[in-house]
Amino acid sequence: MNKAADLAEEMRDDGTVIRLSGSLAVACLHDLPGRLDAVQGPVSAIDLSEVDHIDTIGAWTVHRTARRLSAPITGGRDDTMRLIDAVGALDEPVSIRPDHVPAIRRVVGQIGEAVSMAGSTMLGLLGFFGGTLVATWNIIRHPSRFRVNAVVQRFEVVGVSALGIIGLMSFLIGIVIAQQGSVQLRQFGMEMLTINLVGRLTFRELGVLMTAIMVAGRSGSAFAAQLGTMKLTEEVDAMRTIGVSPMEALVLPRTLAVVVMMPLLGFYASIMAVIGGGFLCAIALDIPPITFVQRLREVVPITDLWVGLIKAPVFGLIIAISGCFQGMQVKGNAEEVGLRTTAAVVQAIFLVIVLDAIFAVFFTWVGWN
Repeated sequence: MNKAADLAEEMRDDGTVIRLSGSLAVACLHDLPGRLDAVQGPVSAIDLSEVDHIDTIGAWTVHRTARRLSAPITGGRDDTMRLIDAVGALDEPVSIRPDHVPAIRRVVGQIGEAVSMAGSTMLGLLGFFGGTLVATWNIIRHPSRFRVNAVVQRFEVVGVSALGIIGLMSFLIGIVIAQQGSVQLRQFGMEMLTINLVGRLTFRELGVLMTAIMVAGRSGSAFAAQLGTMKLTEEVDAMRTIGVSPMEALVLPRTLAVVVMMPLLGFYASIMAVIGGGFLCAIALDIPPITFVQRLREVVPITDLWVGLIKAPVFGLIIAISGCFQGMQVKGNAEEVGLRTTAAVVQAIFLVIVLDAIFAVFFTWVGWN
């Protein structure tokens, strides 16, 4: 059993020497901190030669007393002195109230921090994309490692299960485009041009873009939440332990499913939007469906369809990579899963819109306008 901590004072010409003895563990300190606080200077030294044991609380007590009395610590064993030095190195004053920072400086600092974080996120995203390419090459070299069942399951989750919501949303968007366009074109007696507006806008832009946004909110968030939860429960680490690559088993099936299903979903969404626009034209503008279809074939070039189909797999790749990347970055606690899921959706939608703008400029430049 450890001996209780005690102190003795020895008077000398150059001051008082405080001799500590026994165990300076928290369970044995008892009233020692109060007795040390009552000691007044001058103190020439604090002697630890008779100390049997010490922990961080005892080390902090000795360090605090030595600092208050400006007295050196002597006689301690090497491990005792190392612990006291380690505790003393962490002795930094803490301001109860944060220092006042001017508003302009604070805003500039927040902007700089956000830019720095965005840059590091983009670098991480590029690195993750590179890892996906490496995993793809490994699968090409070793086809037996390709998980067909996982990919087919993701096809169903990403594509088939999303047909209902994507079809309904696209149908309603087609109605809105036709209604708003007809209101403006009626002022010039050009209601027939509503068909041009619905056809070209849906096949070229809105069909694929709205599909990408819905897939990002539906599948991208699911990827981030699923992989993030697996990170928290250490399933990803367990896969690495048994020699299974998380990139090949988790990331590639999801990425492939979104890349393959996005063109199909985009085309399906465009068709549903055109049906919605045709429905509105038949109800509000008295344009028969056969006339709507004939006019649509005349005014919508095949290049508009190709533009949407070319953009769709690129958007799908961005959505899948963003969702999987954010999910694999989860660490710490469950709150991180929510934060990373939100970041995955926002990041995917932002990058999709940026790429859509780049594609618009590019296709106009090559003459597909």
